[in-house]
Amino acid sequence: MIVESIELKNYRNYETLNMKFDSKTNIIYGDNAQGKTNILEALYVCATTRSHKGSKDKEIISFESEEAHIKVIVIKNGINYRIDMHLKKNKSKGIAVNGIPIKKAVDLFGIFNIVFFSPEDLNIIKDGPSERRRFIDMELCQLDKIYLYNLVNYNKVLVQRSKLLKDLGFDKKNMETLDIWDIQLVKFGKELIQRRIEFINQINSIIYDIHKKLSGKKENLLIKYNPSISADEFAKTLFISRERDIKYKVTSFGPHKDDISFYINDKDVRKYGSQGQQRTCALSLKLAEIELVKKIINDTPILLLDDVLSELDSSRQNFLLDSIGDIQAIVTCTGLEEFINNRFSINKIFKVIEGQVSCEN
Repeated sequence: MIVESIELKNYRNYETLNMKFDSKTNIIYGDNAQGKTNILEALYVCATTRSHKGSKDKEIISFESEEAHIKVIVIKNGINYRIDMHLKKNKSKGIAVNGIPIKKAVDLFGIFNIVFFSPEDLNIIKDGPSERRRFIDMELCQLDKIYLYNLVNYNKVLVQRSKLLKDLGFDKKNMETLDIWDIQLVKFGKELIQRRIEFINQINSIIYDIHKKLSGKKENLLIKYNPSISADEFAKTLFISRERDIKYKVTSFGPHKDDISFYINDKDVRKYGSQGQQRTCALSLKLAEIELVKKIINDTPILLLDDVLSELDSSRQNFLLDSIGDIQAIVTCTGLEEFINNRFSINKIFKVIEGQVSCEN
């Protein structure tokens, strides 16, 4: 699987852009705040319908414009897919695949799989639970359309239940309506919990060996899934906690409260690990993510590395670069020294200066 090209119009600081990528390693370099990350973001948007930064569509569109366009050509199993995305400031985005409009994100997810790695990901261990849930959700949504369906519906029900809880704080005449939302919440929530358990088991089967090598055979890494409630107990606990939920106007338990923990040699890395250990765990997690995607889709994902190498020491740089040799990588950096020093093969080089991209080879 490769991204062949991308075209942008009125996207952030790009009035127009047309890039053709190599099927192996592509380097995009330049000073900070020139627009390198915007290119990776646009690819991510075309794979997942949303920005990895959490930006809204109106924030992505050039300030002086009302609309922006992204066109990406992906080659998968020898078949070309053209993804057109039409972003609008005051309306929902329009998406078409090979000229055919699609209405739901579920029809876009999985056309091409992206693994995005940024400096922020190195903090996934010590950040809050929401970042770790986001990691699980974004990966599973790309790999499993049933999971995506259940997640979308769970979140819709959660919003409706939260709205009702606020209303019940003033007037309990619609109390019976809570039963309807609870049945739906449990239905979709149990599916999410069970699939997340499978996902963590799959990651653990891969990450152990990766981290063992990365740590010089000194450390054993295990990820533990910490659901706020088990699938079997969800319905019962939801009912018992009703009065509390009404009082605080939030749903206290469910997959939206889940977390994962990382253990090195049976010690919680978030609590007891050094910054170096936390970063090594994050790197192991991303490398395991790549291998899991390969295994599930029987193809290679596209790797987007956003200025990560400058955050890693030389041994971790080498390990990462050695691990991505067989997949298409699009890498941003401020200079080429890291690659030259590591004698890393570069197939195509782009330089970015104030939203203008030039190919140097």
